[in-house]
Amino acid sequence: MAYTRQQLKQDKFAETATETISWAVEHQKTLTSAAIVAGVAVLILAGGWIYYNQRDQAASVDLGAAMRVYGAPLRPANAPKPDYPSFTSTKERAEAARAAFERVQNKYPHTRAAGFARYFAGVTANDMGDTTSAERVLRQVAGSRDAELSALGKLALASIYRGQNRDAEAIKLYQELIAHPAVTVPKTTAQLELAALYQQKQPEEATKLYQQIQKENPASPAAQAAAGKLRPGSQ
Repeated sequence: MAYTRQQLKQDKFAETATETISWAVEHQKTLTSAAIVAGVAVLILAGGWIYYNQRDQAASVDLGAAMRVYGAPLRPANAPKPDYPSFTSTKERAEAARAAFERVQNKYPHTRAAGFARYFAGVTANDMGDTTSAERVLRQVAGSRDAELSALGKLALASIYRGQNRDAEAIKLYQELIAHPAVTVPKTTAQLELAALYQQKQPEEATKLYQQIQKENPASPAAQAAAGKLRPGSQ
């Protein structure tokens, strides 16, 4: 059966998306978790966020290329430079990836790929230690009308706030995510992160959350993670 032009575009996009997802699974960063990666994968492969026109397809390809820069291997400073992309430090890699994500954002405004690029630009800014820029960019993502992108931004912001001992702000974001879960950030992801925050200062609250996860999601990976945290000596 002959393929239509639309089907060929979809197949090409799916191939690019699959490569991007494969990279993401292998290179989870501080502000991205397996649950986030899985959520993004669902959105991409479902095709619900892309219209397969030429511009969106090009944006998705460039986004995949930027993510591969972010996942490029590190090499010793005195080692010969290989034929494939590599960097001598996480900061150098983050700088290159941030520039690549910003190019996608600027070249393809008003596309969903640009929204994800903005999110990763904020993440890479944080990797570089530029928390001021990271917070500014991720606030924009958190305020997006796109619920999936907004959830990603909120989760990343909460992580930054935890690192700065701004617990009240982090708790507020986690509670918002629990009340309004998304494909990219399921309820259990936000619950586990909030419980981890509570664990040091409010262990009783952490225990309640872990028990709630077990009750609401029996036999799930989240319930198994919660059970591990409830074992004596694990906290």
